[in-house]
Amino acid sequence: QVQLVESGGGLVQAGGSLRLSCAASGRAFNSYTMGWFRQAPGKEREFVAAITWSGSSTYYTHSVKGRFTISRDNAKNTVHLQMNSLKPEDTAVYYCAADRNSRFTLVISTQSSRYDDWGQGTQVTVSS
Repeated sequence: QVQLVESGGGLVQAGGSLRLSCAASGRAFNSYTMGWFRQAPGKEREFVAAITWSGSSTYYTHSVKGRFTISRDNAKNTVHLQMNSLKPEDTAVYYCAADRNSRFTLVISTQSSRYDDWGQGTQVTVSS
């Protein structure tokens, strides 16, 4: 099991930037695909971005492509989501998640059911 703690959320004006971080505990963290999801009030949780264990492959949902960048530092057991050009529709609670079944593979799933471990979430609010 991987314990995940997100940080970096907050209130920002449209067009601004935020950098989310996810700190992970667990020796096998560096072998898992890691994902970011978000959930807005009254909506389903949706996939945002994911990165494979080595960082060689990433995938983004269409609405954030070109604005968000996912990265990881396996030496520090962290995953980051750099969010630029933020829009009011990006407002949501953001969660990081670990896919333990992806161990040392290039598998990236956009399905939340695929991910085993989740953080508590961090609120991102973008004002217009």
